[in-house]
Amino acid sequence: YQGDFNTLNALVTLAHDCRRPELFRPQVFSALELFERGDFDPARTTGAWAGEIGMVQMLPEDILTNGVDGDGDGRVTLKTSAPDALLSGARMLSGLGWRAGEPWLQEVELPGDLDLYLTGLETVKSGAEWAGLGVRARSGTLTETLDASILLPEGKDGPAFIAYPNFRVYFEWNQSFTYVLTAAYFANRLAGGQIYDAGAPEPGLTAAQMQELQRKLAARGYDVGKIDGILGAGTRAAVRDVQRELGLPADAWPTAALLQQL
Repeated sequence: YQGDFNTLNALVTLAHDCRRPELFRPQVFSALELFERGDFDPARTTGAWAGEIGMVQMLPEDILTNGVDGDGDGRVTLKTSAPDALLSGARMLSGLGWRAGEPWLQEVELPGDLDLYLTGLETVKSGAEWAGLGVRARSGTLTETLDASILLPEGKDGPAFIAYPNFRVYFEWNQSFTYVLTAAYFANRLAGGQIYDAGAPEPGLTAAQMQELQRKLAARGYDVGKIDGILGAGTRAAVRDVQRELGLPADAWPTAALLQQL
């Protein structure tokens, strides 16, 4: 699903909006350049609400910079040409810092005595240092020469991953932890990786419970951002801190028991 917003309307509206004009005003002029090349139809081009176009959702300026004619027809058509979309996305990731030949995400097994407060993107250690703490790859071996972080998306009883520098490049494209983790894991599977061990994580919170948790965390002085019921980076960091404060395993996974204790 690529979105059905008229792209010109979206870009001009966002260029006028006072929140991020420095991002969207140049996009209007980039769309004009695409129009002059014959790659943008003001009446018919559609996409996401924020003006992204095509299978890999790129803004006009990114298309001008990173667009690749992958199918050899002389045009960059991200809405209908998979070769164009894939190669353009690859060039964009490369420009954002992706390093070819390096891993991005690997499933791991954690020792029982690991300090879970060390998990999360905030803590970075070399693969060798993580190995010294007892972290082991579920399949293969850790890349000991690269810096990495340990991720527990569903807490201590769920799956565990080690994330290398290439993983962080995804965040330059999209700021959502869940989006980035899903994309990185999907890439593993496309490359022949095994299905992850889902474990037996405690159930997560409902949206209403998450909002209640965020209000309680904010009342204790934690910056969780907007009270929106979404488990974002700020809420995860606050949960990890308050878990440690309460003497609980600091795995950043909010549960009904934590909410009740607060």
